[in-house]
Amino acid sequence: MDPDLSELTELVPLDPTQFIGIPLAIIGAVFLSLGAQFQHRGVVKVEAHTADTLGKGLSGTQLALLLARPSWVLGTLMLGLAIVFQLSSLYFSPLIVVQPLGALALVITSILNSRISKVKLNRKSIIAIVMCVGGVLLFVGVAAFTAVDQPVTQRELITILIVLAVVLTAAALAFAFFRARIRAIFYVIMAGVLYGFVATLAKVVLTRVEQGEFEWLTFLCLIGLLLATALGAYFVQNAYATGPPDLVIAGLTVVDPMVAVAIGIVVLGEASQAPLWANLVFLVAGVIAVWGVFLLARNHPQTRL
Repeated sequence: MDPDLSELTELVPLDPTQFIGIPLAIIGAVFLSLGAQFQHRGVVKVEAHTADTLGKGLSGTQLALLLARPSWVLGTLMLGLAIVFQLSSLYFSPLIVVQPLGALALVITSILNSRISKVKLNRKSIIAIVMCVGGVLLFVGVAAFTAVDQPVTQRELITILIVLAVVLTAAALAFAFFRARIRAIFYVIMAGVLYGFVATLAKVVLTRVEQGEFEWLTFLCLIGLLLATALGAYFVQNAYATGPPDLVIAGLTVVDPMVAVAIGIVVLGEASQAPLWANLVFLVAGVIAVWGVFLLARNHPQTRL
C-alpha cells in the first residue's frame, strides 16, 4: 500500500462503506419529522373530543381512538419508515456517528409546525433550536473521524441490560406516583432516554442475529428493546398532548443520541481511540445540545406550563 494512503487510512477510523449509514440516517430524520407532525395532529384532535387529561397521561380509550385517526396512523407509518432507515444506518456505521444525525429532524419539524400552526417561533426558541442542532452536529462531526465500531462482549451487554432495567423501573414509578404534576419536558426526556437504549439494543440484536448468536442473551435484548420502545412510545404520545411537536423531536433527537453515545463511549468503548481534545468537544457539545432542549421547553410559544 502507498505510504501516503496508509497514513490517510489511519487518520480516518471509519471504513468507506461505513459512511453509507450517514445518508440513510438523514433520510430517516426526514421521515421522523413528518411522522411527528402527523402524530401530533392526531393526538390533539383526540384530546379535543375527550376529557382533559393534562398531566394525567392518555387513557386507554384515547389510545384506542388514535387508531381511528388517519393522521395519527399515517404518522405512525412514517415513524416506522424512520426506524427502518435508522436501523439500516446502524448496520453500516458506528452508533456514535449516525444516531446524532436525527437532530436534522428538529429543523424540519420546527419549520413545518410553525407554518401549519401559524405560530411564529420567538427569538429564544430559535436560539434553543440552533443550540440543539449545532451541539449535535458538532458532536457527530468530530465522532465521524474519531469513533470506531467495537464488538459488544457478553459482559458489556449484561451491563447495558441491567442499566435499562433500572431506567424502566424508575420511569414507571415516576409516572405512577407523580403523573398529576408531569408536563411535556418529563415525557420528552424519558422518551429520549428510553429510545437511546432502543438504538443501542437494536444494533446489538442486528449484529448477533447476523452472526447466528440468537440465544438467551439476544432474546433478553429483544425483550428489553420492545419494553423500552413501548414505554417510550407512550411517553411520546403524552408529550404531544402537552407540548408542540418540535419540542418532542428536540428531546428525541438530542437526548436519544446523547444516551446512545454515552453508552457507546462508556460501555462499548467506541471513542477509545479519540484524543483528549475530541472527548472535551463531546462533553461541551452534549451540554450545549441538552441545554437547548430545556430552553426550548421553557420558551416555545406552544408549550403548556
